[in-house]
Amino acid sequence: MKTFHCDSCGNLVFFENVKCIKCGHALGFVPALGTLSALQPAQANAWRPLAPGAKGRLYRPCANGSQHQVCNWMVPAEEAAPFCIACRLNNLIPDLQVAGNLERWHKLELAKRRIIYGLLCLQLPLDGVPEEERPALRFQFLGDPAGGPPLLTGHANGLITVSIAEADDVEREKRRVNLREPYRTLLGHLRHEIAHYYWDRLVANSQWQPPFRKLFGDETRDYAAALQEHYQQGPPADWQSNYVSAYASAHPWEDWAETWAHYLHIADMIETAASFGMTLNPIHPAAQAMTAEPEKAAGLDDFDEMMANWFPLTYALNTLNRGMGLPDLYPFALSGSAIEKLRFIHQVVKGARARQPPLRAKTRSRGIAVQAR
Repeated sequence: MKTFHCDSCGNLVFFENVKCIKCGHALGFVPALGTLSALQPAQANAWRPLAPGAKGRLYRPCANGSQHQVCNWMVPAEEAAPFCIACRLNNLIPDLQVAGNLERWHKLELAKRRIIYGLLCLQLPLDGVPEEERPALRFQFLGDPAGGPPLLTGHANGLITVSIAEADDVEREKRRVNLREPYRTLLGHLRHEIAHYYWDRLVANSQWQPPFRKLFGDETRDYAAALQEHYQQGPPADWQSNYVSAYASAHPWEDWAETWAHYLHIADMIETAASFGMTLNPIHPAAQAMTAEPEKAAGLDDFDEMMANWFPLTYALNTLNRGMGLPDLYPFALSGSAIEKLRFIHQVVKGARARQPPLRAKTRSRGIAVQAR
């Protein structure tokens, strides 16, 4: 995530902001420009972004922002679609008549928009390819069914289902502890599930599938049986030498998903650090340095350079967290095998990016249903 500044007064503003606290200008994220822009009223429900490159084009707020205050993305005024390109991906939202669901949905949308921002920056496709039977990306956010078992977050045929219980901090922490996970966040959850979508979208039945199997294993192995075995017996004793997490050892698809999520963690953190101009120049000559290069951070062309910046950044951030008595920000150690899997994902992303226009999403407008009670 890059840093943003108010186009009117220059004040530092953040991705989720809807108003500059210094000058009072309304703010909205303009996907086509890839920036959070100060907005100037133009006409009824239409605003003119002040960001460079807007060229006087008019925009209006996403309907989920104007109606529910859960979105700050903008829609071109001439488009008929009521929703922004991120909210158009929703197939189903939770029942907002249930107490607390609006707040839970808001948290989920904050995490989802960060995901979509990252995917747009990496120029990854969101649309399907019907002739290849590759589906478009979609989301549904659901509460647990009355009297039934708890809903499980997962992916199937392009549709990512997320239990809104994950937006409850206490419940999410309980699940993290019960599953013995070092890290569990809404953003991390969505990055993991997005990975399953991109395996189907970019790897399955493509030139990437044979090298995938060499690194991650044969994905035709019985998935349900593999997960059952993992939960009953746990990961292999030496899992740290081959996987980014214990759960990654359960099945090649989960290895891909966990590794992909880490790749997005790394891409986001490096861009953020570079955008703030962060550099690390340790006193000890043997310690690793980090040099901020904002113009290169989002492109991520050189994998080795990317990792050379990542490791010193994690060392510094983990140590700062410990100084506050907090858990490590990045509680993982990457083995040589895990790094090679990250390199493979980098190659897949670069291959997909070469075929996509920058910061665009050709998702079709669709209505959004609400979960029935």
